[in-house]
Amino acid sequence: MRYKITFSYDGSKFNGYQKQKGIKNTIQENIENALKYINDGKNTKFTSSGRTDKGVSAWGQVGHADIDVKITEYKLKRALNSLLPDTIHVISAEEVKDDFHARYMVKEKTYVYKINTGEYNPIEKDYICQLNKELDINLLKEEIKDFIGTHDFSAFISNEDKKDTNVRTIKKASVIKQGNYVTISFTSNGFLKYQVRIMCGYLISVSLGKTELGKIKYYLTHPDKKVTTKTAVSAGLYLKEVKY
Repeated sequence: MRYKITFSYDGSKFNGYQKQKGIKNTIQENIENALKYINDGKNTKFTSSGRTDKGVSAWGQVGHADIDVKITEYKLKRALNSLLPDTIHVISAEEVKDDFHARYMVKEKTYVYKINTGEYNPIEKDYICQLNKELDINLLKEEIKDFIGTHDFSAFISNEDKKDTNVRTIKKASVIKQGNYVTISFTSNGFLKYQVRIMCGYLISVSLGKTELGKIKYYLTHPDKKVTTKTAVSAGLYLKEVKY
């Protein structure tokens, strides 16, 4: 039986999401170890909606796994949470059709990036970007609008990302300020490696006056160019929601 599993995790406590040779303590590794125990010792692949970088957390990540033993949704959730470290939490386990795919069937994802513009806070350093400088919110709200739509995002991705196409659709983008905290949000049909962090780093640079205003459209129409602004740190980035 195939199960859709929705879960959250504290990315600061792991060496990234994806299981990799020679790298211990990844989120995928921990989940697959728990699934193997539940599935009578059988190696059990866990496929998520996509990997997140080291230091990036999730409130609503989704994955799927095929389990041979008979187990209810409730018992699967309880079993996973009893076996996983307390920095990963299964929110729900739902039996789905065998053709459900956590990665290929995604309709949209939402990421949020949280920034502290006030005094440095060492307690938050792994969870909120400690920029500790004021940002021009009205300027950010205008600039971010240019990301909305279907574009080639080659200028805003890592050179390591090798995809057949870098065209993606940003459905929604917003900037909200509450006290000293700024939250940048993007909803898309899919994201490329480091894309959200590079876009956030670019917006921060523009707001601080280090980068020229009004150049987003230029980069989106010149995929041979690359932005040179500093990529935003992983602390502060969260996968908020995945929709199917």
